[in-house]
Amino acid sequence: MNDLAGKHIVLGLTGGIACYKSAELCRALVKEGATVQVVMTAASEQFITPVTMQALSNRPVYCSQWDPREPNNMPHINLSRQSDAILIAPCSADFMARLVHGAADELLSLMCLARPIATVPLLIAPAMNREMWAHPATQRNMAQLAADGATLLGVGSGEQACGETGDGRMLEPEQILEDVVAFFQPKVLAGRKVVVTAGPTFEALDPIRGITNHSSGKMGFAIARAAHEAGAEVSVVAGPVSLPTPRGVRRIDVRSAREMLAATEAEVAQADVFVATAAVADWRPATESGQKIKKEGGSPPPTVSFTENPDILATVARSARAQAGALFCVGFAAESHDLAANAKAKRERKGVPLLVGNIGPSTFGQDDNQLLLVDAQGAVELPRASKLVLARQLVAEIARRRAQA
Repeated sequence: MNDLAGKHIVLGLTGGIACYKSAELCRALVKEGATVQVVMTAASEQFITPVTMQALSNRPVYCSQWDPREPNNMPHINLSRQSDAILIAPCSADFMARLVHGAADELLSLMCLARPIATVPLLIAPAMNREMWAHPATQRNMAQLAADGATLLGVGSGEQACGETGDGRMLEPEQILEDVVAFFQPKVLAGRKVVVTAGPTFEALDPIRGITNHSSGKMGFAIARAAHEAGAEVSVVAGPVSLPTPRGVRRIDVRSAREMLAATEAEVAQADVFVATAAVADWRPATESGQKIKKEGGSPPPTVSFTENPDILATVARSARAQAGALFCVGFAAESHDLAANAKAKRERKGVPLLVGNIGPSTFGQDDNQLLLVDAQGAVELPRASKLVLARQLVAEIARRRAQA
């Protein structure tokens, strides 16, 4: 899967120590299928060489508006017209100020000013000292750039090359790559709020042990990422998993089914879509020991009594907002056999318009999956693919069904 296949991106570098990250970013963009044209300011050449960026992009690097390689001597026109986007990473405080005022006395700023705004978007990954970032002038410039149509990717927080700690670091290359990929995805859920549950629950038996399952949360996190890419405001209510939170997604960590229900009900109160991918334990121990249950030599094993957990999907599906059609509910069924029959029965039992079935043992912990979409009209299979690809297909299907509701 190459999410940027066919895209031509101008990668602009301005002066800053974060230029070292631009090398890895260039490599990541190329690996994702994009062609990358690097354009460097004179200041950026103090931190990384054009030779390095040429080797990584496999294309000649442009540094001057007077570059004789262009027959018409207009690289600021030619290079911008060929691109699907201009990405400036790192973008210094000085360069942002220049963009705001239309200053254009070197190639990169000329390109930004001369680009067709309607067809060549401008993406900016700022990088600077924490005090420069917090300065009112920088914040005003950021607001003006956004008002002028640029997309600001934000900054990271942490240790800085100057020895100080705070906001202003350039995002990591993988974060910027995720943002660029998301930028090009269709915004079929723009303006919507989506809530996703993901991963297993853990039902404690004592402070050490508990009842859980093999769910990794990967499918749910992929759906959360795909929904964010589609323009939605996304919250993921996550059981105990070790996955990184997708960019732009709000995460609420829980452990038990009861904790997941409480967090979910709070989140869906204003949501448009609820996708229940979590593998919630159906039962929990009726009592939880305050201390570890010890094994005593020769004594019989302890007897564990169970009580039923709340049904999160059914509870949300029965809510007034869901019944009124304001909340579109999607369930998941992880089965071990008879997928079609079990998924059909579960959809009817839960009372949801769409249920997604998969074979749990073949997908838990894996990076790919195969889904069965079940509704009142029948079932449609989504062939095996990466979980992110399937998540995007599912999000597109949800958007289509909401539009028809």
